[in-house]
Amino acid sequence: MRSKRPRLSITARPACAAAAIAVVLPLLSGCGATGFQPLYGASGIGAQADQKLAQVEVVPIPGRVGQVVRNELIFDTTGGGTQVPPAYKLDIAVRETVTSTLVRIDGHAGSQIYNLDAAFKLIRIADNQVVLQGTSYGRAGFERYSSIFSNVRAREDAENRAARTVAEDLKSRLSAFLAGAA
Repeated sequence: MRSKRPRLSITARPACAAAAIAVVLPLLSGCGATGFQPLYGASGIGAQADQKLAQVEVVPIPGRVGQVVRNELIFDTTGGGTQVPPAYKLDIAVRETVTSTLVRIDGHAGSQIYNLDAAFKLIRIADNQVVLQGTSYGRAGFERYSSIFSNVRAREDAENRAARTVAEDLKSRLSAFLAGAA
C-alpha cells in the first residue's frame, strides 16, 4: 500500500524556498574565504596583478616570430604605457616547426600546421633566481596554394596567430604566478 506524501500548500512554497536560500547563501558566500579568489575580481587582486605584470621585462627574442611574441607580451603587460622599473626578467627561447598534412601522391602538401614552442624562465632580478619556468605552445594551420605569394602570406598569418596564442598563454601563467607571489 502506497503512503501519501503531504503536499505543501501554494502559500507555504515561497516560504520553503526562502528558507532554502537562507541556508545555502551563507555557504556560497564563503567561497572567497576558503582560498578561491578570481584573478581579476572585485577585491583588488586584478590591479595588483596588473602592477606586477608591468614589472616584468621581456628580453628580446631572436627572429620575426620572437619579436611578435615579445611585442604582444609587452602590450599585454603594460597596456602600451610606460614601463616601470623591472623586478622580473622573462627570458624566452622559441622553436618553430612546420608539419605537412594532406600530402598528395606527388608529394605536395595541401595544408600545413605551424608549431611554435616557447620555453620560458621568469627570473627575479633582485637575486637572479629562476622563480617560474615552463613551455607554452601555439599551433596554427594554413592552406597551401599554387601562388608563392599566397603561401608566404598564409604562413605569416599562421605565425602571427601562433605567436598571439603563446603571448596570451604566457600572460595568463605570469598573472596567476604573480598574483600568488607575495
